[in-house]
Amino acid sequence: MELGFVGLGRMGRNMVLRLIRGGHRIVAWNRSPGPVQEVAAAGATAAADLADLVRRLAPPRTVWVMVPAGDATEGTVSALTGLLAPEDLVVDGGNARHTDSTRRARALRERGLLFADAGTSGGIWGLENGYCLMVGGEPAAYRRIEPALRTLAPPEGFAHVGPPGAGHFLKMVHNGIEYGLMQAYAEGFELLRAFDPTLDLAKVSVLWGRGSVVRSWLLELAGRAFAADRDLATVADWVEDSGEGRWTVQEGVDRAVPLPVITAALLCRFRSRQDPSFQGKVLAALRREFGGHAVHEEPRP
Repeated sequence: MELGFVGLGRMGRNMVLRLIRGGHRIVAWNRSPGPVQEVAAAGATAAADLADLVRRLAPPRTVWVMVPAGDATEGTVSALTGLLAPEDLVVDGGNARHTDSTRRARALRERGLLFADAGTSGGIWGLENGYCLMVGGEPAAYRRIEPALRTLAPPEGFAHVGPPGAGHFLKMVHNGIEYGLMQAYAEGFELLRAFDPTLDLAKVSVLWGRGSVVRSWLLELAGRAFAADRDLATVADWVEDSGEGRWTVQEGVDRAVPLPVITAALLCRFRSRQDPSFQGKVLAALRREFGGHAVHEEPRP
């Protein structure tokens, strides 16, 4: 299928490359030109700006937006609204708050435009392994992007999960669970290190990944981090949070759903910015491994 793609960051660039490999025609634009030139060399059509991107697509157009949540998404969707025509579709694959997605869908519908929110998981590994895609939106919007979803995702790795906003709600909860899993691993590895500072944590990660009930991709990534830097000496124990954990906890409060593990995991990230710990190093290293997120380097900021 033909698809416009806006935003060629850590994930967006790899998604475009995977789509090109799958035979789709991609018209790409990014605020900085370097990534546009890179994907153009791989077969994408480069756009000079958003207006040029829209002109290069045949109606009804589909534009996938992969930019940071907040002002960047708001500005991009707003600009596209003024450029697109009825029956065109905007897909937000970033980590927007589900209430923002519901609002955007309503505003676009008033102008005859379609909207889908695609919660996207897979990090910087998605190019080779595929992305898990949780799509909210009207059925017609989902059907239109299904060919792209089949290329981007591994088998059974995509689904229509409900009306506009549902995709980003699922991704929010997904990331909240991720916080809890990462925190449990971080605490466990810190306890192992307290038991024996010479223990080979990379070896433990491999061991636990073979038949254990706690095996997971996150555990594999922990093993990679320990293999590269045994004591995580270059990683500061300062753990960022990108918003989804806060939103998950707030939804739990609003809906009177107890989320003790996710809440504690979020608070531990805040604590990491105050009190040094090996847990913080593990969490920061895991974020770098799966998402390419920058880490603070020692000494702490």
